[in-house]
Amino acid sequence: MEDGINKPIFVVGSPRSGTSILTWCLGQHPNIIPLEESGWMGDLAIDLAIYYQIGTARGEYSLLSSMNVEKAEFFAAFGKSINDLILRHRLDLERNRWRRAAGPSIPSHCFVPQYDVKTRWVDGTPEYSFHICGLRKLFPNALFVRVFRDVTSVVRSMLLFPRVSGQSLVANQEEAYRYWVRTVSNCLLAERACGPRIVFRLRHSDLVDTPEATLRSLFNFLGEPYAPECLEPLVQRINSSNVPADFKIDERQTNRRLEDQAAELCQQVEETPQPLDASAEAVEEIEAAFDERVHFFATLASNYSKARQKIAALEDKSANITAWAERLAKEPKGGKSIIEHSPARRQRSKGTYSPLKALHKYFGRSGNRTS
Repeated sequence: MEDGINKPIFVVGSPRSGTSILTWCLGQHPNIIPLEESGWMGDLAIDLAIYYQIGTARGEYSLLSSMNVEKAEFFAAFGKSINDLILRHRLDLERNRWRRAAGPSIPSHCFVPQYDVKTRWVDGTPEYSFHICGLRKLFPNALFVRVFRDVTSVVRSMLLFPRVSGQSLVANQEEAYRYWVRTVSNCLLAERACGPRIVFRLRHSDLVDTPEATLRSLFNFLGEPYAPECLEPLVQRINSSNVPADFKIDERQTNRRLEDQAAELCQQVEETPQPLDASAEAVEEIEAAFDERVHFFATLASNYSKARQKIAALEDKSANITAWAERLAKEPKGGKSIIEHSPARRQRSKGTYSPLKALHKYFGRSGNRTS
């Protein structure tokens, strides 16, 4: 679109770190559209990588290779289409939100006949912490705001989240710790790989204690003027788990080594500033992790089919053994008839196989080797 730029904003970090509230804060800006958590763009990047492999597999005889379509161009073309689609339907998004808020009794023509044109959008899907590499391929000019919150507060909030939504984010306390460690580790890698011009580290405690100063610094990073209305969502707690002050984590339900690992990682982030420059080594690491993920999904169907074939073969073998055992149990003379007609019995009767002779022969050779 002529009036839009392909420079989206992604808010990432562990669930219950404040990604939702920050997304809505940014969405109050006159130039930023707050999106619902999409959840599919990271997977799309993986799928596109697979399709690019297919489209270049036969060299000059493949469509993409024959047209000299580079991988970066291939990804960016889809990213531009997503950006254009979102900006083209921004008015529909706003109208539908007003409709949900007002209820069905208000006529549709009353909602957003016109409004200020916004040229950027923000997506606060926490799971995109694992997809920063792929999202950058789709949107080369995207910026990422990484929200960090201490592990204890996050785990407490995760465990009590069902009170808010009726749904559980994690099955148990240990899973909460593992999820926090994974998201924080991935965001740390992205900080090292992309550098401070691409990834902005924002502490949840700073947003709570000094909100205006924190948002001013953030908008400076985003290249947008500060807008006071962006503070409004902070007046009320959005999507909060309302954790009681006296709620404590039961350490007996968590692997002690995992808990120590999380505490050490938390201390590292709190005490270590964000790297000033991107690291070539980190770039290789994040690209390798993306390629490994692509390979996993590219071979998933084939590996699943092979696994099913092995399972079917084992099931057939088990059924044959079960049937043999049942027939043997029904034989009145202890299975003599079945044994008489078994392949091994027939071979012995023909003189082609003798277990006794085989044993003598084997132990005879063994004795010779050890003598």
